Amino acid sequence: METQAIEHPSTLAEFLEGDYESYEFVEGKLIPMAAAKIIHGDVAAEILGLLFHHVKEHQLGKLYTAETVFTVGDRGRKPDVAFVASERIPDDLWQNFPIPPDLAIEVVSETDAMKAVHEKAFEYLDAGTQLVWAIEPFSQTVIAYRSPTDISLLTIDDILAGDPVVKGFCCRVAKLFT
Repeated sequence: METQAIEHPSTLAEFLEGDYESYEFVEGKLIPMAAAKIIHGDVAAEILGLLFHHVKEHQLGKLYTAETVFTVGDRGRKPDVAFVASERIPDDLWQNFPIPPDLAIEVVSETDAMKAVHEKAFEYLDAGTQLVWAIEPFSQTVIAYRSPTDISLLTIDDILAGDPVVKGFCCRVAKLFT
């Protein structure tokens, strides 16, 4: 079987125009995204489902899955789940997002270093994302980043709240792991 070499983009614009399905673009490099384990998919689907019903019922905006590329500063990022408020959704839906999401959700994989998770969260915040949730399945916790100085660790007994970004959304953290 013949394999094709991946042509590496040198700019974010080249990355956004290409077909780099299982990569993100960071500092001029393609960063491979690890294949998701079952638990990763379970947790991502659970939070997506919980948010989907709330966002749709209240007509707050749209949710996007990990295939969707967002411009995060000079990076092309693919959060596991993302929310964008209605008023920020571009008219041209046949493009990658030229903006960061309002809410970025990353499900932490067993291979992710926490330092890298924190760095990614700060990238989102620096680019204008208002809220980042890093969901950690092993410890069944969520780290909620609202700013570089407003970071909360939530356990299964805590309430995960989306206000004011996803108005009115809340659920017990334990619900993400059932």
